[in-house]
Amino acid sequence: PQGSEEAKAFVNAFLKRSMPKKTDEAIQDILTWKAVVLEHYSKKKTKQKRKKTKGFTAKQRREMRLFEIEPEQQRYAIFLPLHELWKQYIRDLCHGLKPDMQPHMVQGKLLKADLHGAIVTVTKSKCPSYVGITGIILQEFKHVFKIITKEDKLKVVPKLNNVFSLEIDGFISYIYGSKFQLRASERSAKKFKLKGTIDL
Repeated sequence: PQGSEEAKAFVNAFLKRSMPKKTDEAIQDILTWKAVVLEHYSKKKTKQKRKKTKGFTAKQRREMRLFEIEPEQQRYAIFLPLHELWKQYIRDLCHGLKPDMQPHMVQGKLLKADLHGAIVTVTKSKCPSYVGITGIILQEFKHVFKIITKEDKLKVVPKLNNVFSLEIDGFISYIYGSKFQLRASERSAKKFKLKGTIDL
């Protein structure tokens, strides 16, 4: 067992080590209060900044040809399974396309749906050469559709001044391209207004 002097010396040394910012006088003053609250100095942890992963720029995507479809892949038969998947996707989206469903409800769903894999037909156009083009939508951009026809030809059809029709399970929907100039990701959040007549 330690003597009182040894205990006092140990406590003083311990407190001095535990509270390095305090003077000897301050420590002696603290000892008169009987209860001592020890200070704890933790090392500040430096937060590591998360590096944001940067995507490719539009120029880099063009240089890498990310969106180009190789000529040997431009075959209508290859994308028929994609069309079947799209039909199932629309049926699930509309909770089953029943004959008693109201057309404007189906139209509203189709306007916001992903159209990759849909078979569309250009029904009206200010450019007569586009009228009658039918095929599967392979890519949708802000201003154009890339469509593969049954003749295995890849057509780039502008949305502007064109009216497209698509049919699924007896429901025929018309898309006015001039009002549809949005990216697929932006379209899902857009509110479309019902209008009586729409010009090309």
